[in-house]
Amino acid sequence: MAGRYFSATKSGVALTAATAKTAVQVVAAANHAVKVWGLSVSFNGVSNTDEPALVQIVRQTDAGTMTALTPRKKDDSVGDDLDSTAQHTASAEPTTTDVLWESYCHPQTGLREFFNEKTCPVIGAGDRLGVRLTAPDAVDCTVQLDCEE
Repeated sequence: MAGRYFSATKSGVALTAATAKTAVQVVAAANHAVKVWGLSVSFNGVSNTDEPALVQIVRQTDAGTMTALTPRKKDDSVGDDLDSTAQHTASAEPTTTDVLWESYCHPQTGLREFFNEKTCPVIGAGDRLGVRLTAPDAVDCTVQLDCEE
């Protein structure tokens, strides 16, 4: 069923210097795909001389070791429950197969990316998509994926 918009958001994800970490992963239900319409990432860096962090949207084939995260409907008047699930803060990285989108972002700032019908990453039915971050220096971050199922 299309038109159920939701966000998967996690704050306070600690990144270790030069180590890739999946901060948020969305898992589409077995019976339908999910479109990703937006991505927001921000960091709490304090040094203007720090190198930028790499932000990637990636396809993943497993969950790795992560903690459950409850996606939130954008419109709580929609009666249907969400079928998609989410996880956050990988302690053992999921297996990544494809990088769908990537950009650098300075750790004193953040980025907000909006996708359109031609550029939005799609999570196939039963598949997984994650936001993986690699920062040259230790920093905390907040990540939000805005999706539609």
